[in-house]
Order: sequence, then structure tokens, then C-alpha cells
Amino acid sequence: MAYDQTASTDLSSSDQAKQSYIAGIQNAHALEKQATQLINRQLERIESYPEVAALLRQHGAETEAQIQRLDGILQELGSSPSAIKDLATEMSGNMAALAHTVMSDEIMKNHFANVAFEAFEQATYRSLIAMAQATGHQHHVAIFEASLGEEEKTFSTLLDMTDQLATKFLHLSVAGEQAKR
Repeated sequence: MAYDQTASTDLSSSDQAKQSYIAGIQNAHALEKQATQLINRQLERIESYPEVAALLRQHGAETEAQIQRLDGILQELGSSPSAIKDLATEMSGNMAALAHTVMSDEIMKNHFANVAFEAFEQATYRSLIAMAQATGHQHHVAIFEASLGEEEKTFSTLLDMTDQLATKFLHLSVAGEQAKR
């Protein structure tokens, strides 16, 4: 049977829908744990781009707050984060950051990955908003909207700095200075 978008979206009495909603929140929690590792690894290596470091520090603090908000929702629902998912995504975050360290344009590769990651996080929070509404958890919507707003702001800031970052990378490279990170 194909999905019928005109069907009622009230799934508040469905146990399966609630379990899928909880899994979505656990996945978002794991995603934010991955973001924390990506941010921390990049901050350890940045040398020539204080503007990027400042943005990463700011968004790192937002990410920690997002994790706390997700923890609160999971606790309210009688659940908890998935240790396996958190561990797996933390490891993949570390590996992704490590993979870029061997690139001559590490800062650019990290930048591209950060832009893509922010888009992924936005889609995640949009889906959680829809799931919260469909499962009768309207009081969670504002919490997810706060996180979505932070992701949208970071995405926009990253995208807006792309041209300047690329140009700075080129200038540093031509000058023989530390450009890669």
C-alpha cells in the first residue's frame, strides 16, 4: 500500500509510531554526539582561521545544549539515548575529521563537510517536528524548533563564509603560510 498523504496524521495512539518517534530522537542524539566530535577534532587543529574556530566554539556550545534538550525529551518519554548509536557516531565523527587531516586543503574539506552536516541536522529536526505533531507530542515542537533555528543559523553563516574562506586559503597558500588548517 502506498503512502497516502491525505490520510490523518494523528498517530498519538499508535505504539509503533511512538517507538519510531523515540528512535528518531535517539538518532538525533547520536547525530549531535557525532557533531561534538567533529567540532572538537577541528578545533584541535585550526591555526590560521580564527573566524572558523569562533563559529565552531559557538556551535559546540549550542550542540551541547541540544544534547541536553534531547536527553530531557527521552527521559520524559521513559527512554534514554542509545549508547551503541552514540558510540558509533562519535567514532565516525572522529574518523571523518581524521580523514581530512591528510588533505592539503583540510580547512576547505572540513568546511564542505560542515555545511553538509548542518543541512543533515536541519532535516533531522524538521522530521522530529513532524513526528512530534503526528504522535501528539506538541509540547516538544518548540524544543525541536529551537535546535532547528540554531542549525539554520550555523548553516547560513557557514555558507556565507565560503567565498571568503576559499580566498583566504588561496592567499595563505600563495604566501607560503599555514593554509591547510
